[in-house]
This record gives sequence, structure tokens and C-alpha cells, in this order.
Amino acid sequence: MKWTVLQLQKFRDVELEIDQIVDVSRDLKQKDPEIRDVSSIHVTGTARIDSQKAEFHLHLTGNLILPCSRTLVDVVYPINIHSTETFILKPVEYSPIDEEEIHEPNEGTVDLIPVIEELILLEVPLQVISDDAKNTESLQSGKDWEVMTEDQFKREQQKTTRIDPRLAGLAALLKEKKE
Repeated sequence: MKWTVLQLQKFRDVELEIDQIVDVSRDLKQKDPEIRDVSSIHVTGTARIDSQKAEFHLHLTGNLILPCSRTLVDVVYPINIHSTETFILKPVEYSPIDEEEIHEPNEGTVDLIPVIEELILLEVPLQVISDDAKNTESLQSGKDWEVMTEDQFKREQQKTTRIDPRLAGLAALLKEKKE
């Protein structure tokens, strides 16, 4: 997934097909300690090269192993990323389109591996919950605290907002004093 600018120029005005499997697990686990493992990433797509730029239309698929936010068990998180990445081959002559992601060749070399790693890191969610943790009715609790679902929280709120009929008269007196 690495080409020199001269190699890419040979594919000028011809669509370059990309279909490779890459292993980025070691680098990703070093960059994000939450990532426990990464399957091999299948990279497919095309590249269009002209005199000014190389435009890569990429599709990445694979799996990440992340910890469950509730139980810390391993959760398989599938990734399916579509992205268009542009490398400027002649920076002086090219003016980017708004919101276009631009990369520059590093020492005359276009390397997609750092771009692929960045795309995967951006795809990592803040929290992942395993199926077992989702389906479990008993959530974690301790002394004077417990984890609730949204539905449980709403029911609890409804209980606390109801006024005890025996205290309704007192509530009316308090409202009169405030006015």
C-alpha cells in the first residue's frame, strides 16, 4: 500500500484497482490502549491519478476487539468505512476543494497505511456494550447507588413527582405562601 510518485504517474488517467489485506493491529494497539485486537483489514477501492493529485476511494472492512463498557468482556465491533483520500503530487499547482482531506507524499512516497490507521482510530466508539450486558436485567449496583436504564429512570422520576394525597393540602399552603 505504498507507491512512489513516479510509480503512480505510470497509472495516470487509468483507474488503479486496490484489493489488499493489511495488518495494522500492532500500531493501532499502541496508539489506542482500548483496542484489544484488530483483525486483518480488507482494503478495496480505486485510485484515480492525474498530474496534480492521486485520489483514493477506499472501502475498509474488518473487526475490532474492544472492552464492554459495563463488564469489560471482549466485544467484536465490525468496521465498515468508506473514504476518499487525496494526495497532492504537485502542491504548487493544486487548489483543494472545500472540506477535502488532503495529504502530501512523504519523501516522494504515497503510503496508505497511516491513513488507514487514522480512519480506523476515528471509527472507534466511545463505548461498546456487549449483547449479554444489554439483555441483562440486573444492572450493577452498590451501597446507595445503582445503574438504571432510561426506562427505569423515567419510572423512578414519575414516582417522585407524584404528590402524596395526604400532603396535597400542605402543598397548596406552600404555594399560597410563595405567592
